[in-house]
Amino acid sequence: MVISSGVYECPDLSGFAALEDQEIIGLITYVKKEGTCEIISLDSLIEKKGIGTSLIDKVEEEAARLGCRSLFVITTNDNIQALSFYQKRGFRIMEIFHDAVQRARDVKPEIPAIGDHGIPIVDELLLKKEI
Repeated sequence: MVISSGVYECPDLSGFAALEDQEIIGLITYVKKEGTCEIISLDSLIEKKGIGTSLIDKVEEEAARLGCRSLFVITTNDNIQALSFYQKRGFRIMEIFHDAVQRARDVKPEIPAIGDHGIPIVDELLLKKEI
């Protein structure tokens, strides 16, 4: 994963999995940084069933246990679904990293130029939730 906050190998990160019948149906990874926790990845194989929300809740509980005061996540400007999802769960857009995706392409050239809904993938947005 290549984002403004760094380059991450998700299998090496802390996280939680959601299971159904012994199968992984959702996964979230995060890192702790100076009084905050950053969500690096969130994947759910079944939409609209509360899996993503329950995984965020687990990270929020763990972040509070670790003494973090806030939780944040970075997503791209084209990811309308993620922007909606996070804002409905109390995250607020705090910052825009203009042209961040082009810099990420320098490290990971396979990042597509156009995302869902035909939106050019250009910027990253930082969303934050106080806990």
